[in-house]
Amino acid sequence: MTFAELGLIEPLLRALDGLDYQKPTPVQAQAIPAVLKGRDLLAAAQTGTGKTAGFALPLLQKLLQEGPQVAANSIRALVLVPTRELAEQVHESFRVYGQHVPLRTAVAYGGVSINPQMMKLRKGVDVLVATPGRLLDLYRQNALKFTQLQVLVLDEADRMLDLGFARELDEVFAALPKRRQTLLFSATFSEAIRKMAGGLLRDPLSIEVAPRNTAAKTVKQQLITVDKKRKAELFLHLLQSRGWRQALVFAKTRKGVDELVGRLQAEGLAADSIHGDKPQPSRLRALQRFKDGEVNFLVATDVAARGLDIEEMPLVVNFDLPIVAEDYVHRIGRTGRAGASGQALSLVCADEVQQLAAIETLIGQLLTRSEEDGFEAEHRVPQTTLGGQLVKKPKKPKQPKVPEGKPGKVHLGNLLDDKPQVKAVRKAPGFAKAPAGKKPSAPKGKGR
Repeated sequence: MTFAELGLIEPLLRALDGLDYQKPTPVQAQAIPAVLKGRDLLAAAQTGTGKTAGFALPLLQKLLQEGPQVAANSIRALVLVPTRELAEQVHESFRVYGQHVPLRTAVAYGGVSINPQMMKLRKGVDVLVATPGRLLDLYRQNALKFTQLQVLVLDEADRMLDLGFARELDEVFAALPKRRQTLLFSATFSEAIRKMAGGLLRDPLSIEVAPRNTAAKTVKQQLITVDKKRKAELFLHLLQSRGWRQALVFAKTRKGVDELVGRLQAEGLAADSIHGDKPQPSRLRALQRFKDGEVNFLVATDVAARGLDIEEMPLVVNFDLPIVAEDYVHRIGRTGRAGASGQALSLVCADEVQQLAAIETLIGQLLTRSEEDGFEAEHRVPQTTLGGQLVKKPKKPKQPKVPEGKPGKVHLGNLLDDKPQVKAVRKAPGFAKAPAGKKPSAPKGKGR
């Protein structure tokens, strides 16, 4: 099947030819015709399978062929995403796919000045890609109207709920026109998302091109067990012994990210970071340097687990396992994209065994374990099962206790299994056994 057979118009096909898109991916082949027909959609597909093109291409075509010209401070299509990085990536996709069509697009997110975004909206835009918080800021300041809205897209809606956007999403939904087309795209769909979708979508078409919450088969996954305090040391050892030239590394906390970047830079390695404390221009600059090859190692929190589309990313390292199991799928989805092969390596300590069990249960497979010579963990990581249970080692049988006694004497009760053990009754110090009918005398030389 070709993109032309899906019903796309010539200007879009010309853009795809320039990008060397040969044929649609499975999710694109199913989503594009459905969106063109005006269907609501609930689409689940693995990260890196072309979900953005699955909604961006037909959306551009519909906006070009249908509806009035956009009015001032208005939008015709809204794409909501959870992070700034994903907002930039999705907006860039719209710009590239729509380079030959006369439509206006814009992007809005926090962390930067709101004034340029307000200026961009004054003339109206056909497609706005935004994060929920900044979208509401624009709406509350009357810089944005929804009266012309035709299509709402939620990309990575599960992540928006994980990041605490539930209240903002409710406010956005209440402000939007009831008559609209709604599309939900994500690599993972929790039950909470499916419940939310039930209240948003009208007779939706459900697309699931791969098992839920699975990673691409082109990604080789493995883990190395290690003590927590030696993770950084092991990472540097692996970097040198395995000749890593480029890697995207995920750490749990902002402090952990900065510490690891400091260790790498101290070794003379080109490293940079992305996390929530860094201003957006710095985050975008770090990402661009990584894409351009100026930086070999990009260390990030889960703010970068979604929305980083880097061609030929060979390796993703989980320096720390994520708290939310679904984020593991999105992290390792940064490699092995569009059918390419990739590797995902996790450094796991005993404290993370519950997270490991949850991840393995989610993806339906036990990760291959190994140890690195010289870095064997003192605190062993317990074995896990796909049910999320830990495999406990059988307890050793208790040995009978030998009561204290005089040297050379053995209590026979401990040697005979069929006789009860009797505890010896110790005499109170200084009291002699009294004859029958008399009280024991007080200890000599001591008062009461």
